[in-house]
Amino acid sequence: MAGGQERNLRRRIKTVNATRKITKAMELIAASQITRSQARITANRPFRDGMRRIILEAAKGDPAAAQRLLAQPETVHTALVLVIAGDRGLSGAYNSSVLRAGERLVNTLRAQGTTVRIVAVGKKAAPYFRFRGFDVEQSFIGFADRPSFADARVVASTVAAPYIDAEVQQVFLVSTRFLSAGTQSVETEQLLPLSVPEAPVEVETKLKGYTEFEPEVEQLLTILAPRALESEIFSALLEGAASFHTSQQRAMAAATENADELGQNLTRIMNRARQDSITTEIMEIVGGAEALRSGK
Repeated sequence: MAGGQERNLRRRIKTVNATRKITKAMELIAASQITRSQARITANRPFRDGMRRIILEAAKGDPAAAQRLLAQPETVHTALVLVIAGDRGLSGAYNSSVLRAGERLVNTLRAQGTTVRIVAVGKKAAPYFRFRGFDVEQSFIGFADRPSFADARVVASTVAAPYIDAEVQQVFLVSTRFLSAGTQSVETEQLLPLSVPEAPVEVETKLKGYTEFEPEVEQLLTILAPRALESEIFSALLEGAASFHTSQQRAMAAATENADELGQNLTRIMNRARQDSITTEIMEIVGGAEALRSGK
């Protein structure tokens, strides 16, 4: 009985050690990807900030033209929700947090009488909504871990087309923002109509003075709006990828720690079982020797 228990424990310890090797490798891979993702976010930030400053400058130059293009619709009959999740799991609460936030937004819009169309990014997103009875208009997979600007352009054209054709009046984005290696938050923002960004004090100082636009502001904003949309979606994809790798690194580190603790506990139980087995054998030998001595 003790021998069988010892074999089972050895088998379990071997399985735990094999799992630990996998989780440790995934932890190291995710940690290496975090640095690369942060570098891409930093490299993209000047372009995104520059695009926001141009939109701000143009809107201040001709408020009437900006109002015609960037104004909020009076009535919203149909809205489109873009949800950015991950292609893979084993990342803690990363996918579940953003998907639940997207579901809450969809339910809120529906409660207001708005028809909702859903576009999903990430292999985990579309099945989540379909399982809950929501129709997913289009799903993009395969680039959530390492997105490119070409991927952002495809997604932007997909969500902009129904807005340009007046099929939807608002486009929302639900994604995870990468604030730091220790802090990520799920945010919901309006992509279309474009909102005029608020300028920080230092930007306000730089933008003082007179600016001439060529072509006219309304035409310029028409040209810039698609580029600004692509920039915002690309930034969200980059921050989502960085948040995914960070969440996965933390989850795999916790799994590795749990595997270490479980392996130690199983080893302690196995040693105790072996000691019990040895003690039992010694007692049997001593008892047999005493019986022989008594017989003589």
